[in-house]
Amino acid sequence: MKDMKFKKPISSRLAMKGGSYSLAVTAIVLAILIVVNIFVSVMPANLTKLDISSSKLYSITSNTKAVVNNLQQDVTIYWVVQADKEDSVIENLLAKYDSPSDHIDVVKKNPDVFPTFTEQYTEEQVPNNSLIVESGERSRYISYDDIYLVDTNMYSYSYNTSFDGEGAITSAIDYVVTEDLPKMYVLEGHGEQDLPATFADSVEKENIEVSSLSLLTVDEIPEDADCIAMYAPQSVISQEEAQMLIEYTDNGGKLLVIAGPVEGAEFDNLNSVLSHYGVEVNDGIVVEGDRNYYAFGYPYVLMPSMENSEITDSLIEARYYPIFPLAYGLTVGDSSNGEVTALLNTSDASFSKVAGFELDTYEKEEGDIDGPFTVGVSIATAGDGQIVWFSASNFLDDRYNAFSSGANVDLTMNALSSLIGEREAMAIRSKSLNYNYLTISESTASTLKALMIGVFPLAYLGVGIVVILRKRRKQNEAV
Repeated sequence: MKDMKFKKPISSRLAMKGGSYSLAVTAIVLAILIVVNIFVSVMPANLTKLDISSSKLYSITSNTKAVVNNLQQDVTIYWVVQADKEDSVIENLLAKYDSPSDHIDVVKKNPDVFPTFTEQYTEEQVPNNSLIVESGERSRYISYDDIYLVDTNMYSYSYNTSFDGEGAITSAIDYVVTEDLPKMYVLEGHGEQDLPATFADSVEKENIEVSSLSLLTVDEIPEDADCIAMYAPQSVISQEEAQMLIEYTDNGGKLLVIAGPVEGAEFDNLNSVLSHYGVEVNDGIVVEGDRNYYAFGYPYVLMPSMENSEITDSLIEARYYPIFPLAYGLTVGDSSNGEVTALLNTSDASFSKVAGFELDTYEKEEGDIDGPFTVGVSIATAGDGQIVWFSASNFLDDRYNAFSSGANVDLTMNALSSLIGEREAMAIRSKSLNYNYLTISESTASTLKALMIGVFPLAYLGVGIVVILRKRRKQNEAV
């Protein structure tokens, strides 16, 4: 009796063949994925991570790219952070600096391992995720509290949180690699107030070196002055000082003046600088008659309209409004000595109360001067100089700056950028971390619900049924 040989069914052989083929394809795909993963892991972070955040939190601006790409010397960014406590946003941002430049090196310093490392750079208590930027003999410490900023909006009683990592780091890099930083002399000798803290911090961030200067002790303004600033003088200046400022701006100098009314003081000599360029200062204090042009129910706390210019455009676009308390009214005329551009204007309903600080009513009285007025001007002098003049002394105070959500300081920093000449490291503003909600109509919401709950699941189910039926038909045909 012959041995009977049993052959496997054709369907079984097909199944084994198909299974081997599938296994081989799976192995090849996995190998490709592993190779791609390894390749992507060594690529720069800026090529592998996409930023879809509304404020571009994970991106760097063209200003930063220009600073980084133009580096000619090595820069080390020390990241002071304990193990496993790295801030993911800061980590991603540092990768954006490290990847495109061979001159930037990011080094972690664990304070548990190097407890005294930061003492050579700062005497402050250094919080986790702080940074130190160093190049050669220059360095700058960036506290974690200077990266995540919390501002109080006094008007709405709310908090605005922003991320200033890029601005702080790029400013620090620019500082440590630049020997000749722009220099601003702040005038003294007339009871001038100290620069408010927020404004002073912004000036420091822009790497503008600040020195004091008394015109009474010099024959001319120093040659290394990129800008002269006068902030909130409380007493008169001499005619000789005023003439020195006129000669300075007539010959290409840059001047920033923030000066408003002061009780019991007259500023005829200082105002003669304006009148030289066709701008007259009206007596009294400006009072607004239009509710849309003043804040908090006080007609002397002005919210002037902004005219388009390189100084105001960014605020107009973002819909910020500067707040000017207690301002002189300026009237712009004609002059052959320069071209005047109005930056901030009051309404047609405004007027100047000649009673000044002795006013006892906000109503217009006989002798009061009709508006509208200008409370901020930019003057291009015939000798290529420039003046920016704001006619309110207190608008940079931290309180009023908070009321304006930072618009007052931003306006003045824009003015400084215009005077000094905007550099790549300047004008990198912080990025808001407040939530931006997507609002859709009810009809759109209903359509999306129908698609996600009904149409898409049914479509997937239908595709699955078709695939199964086709497979069964092929198997039956093979048998």
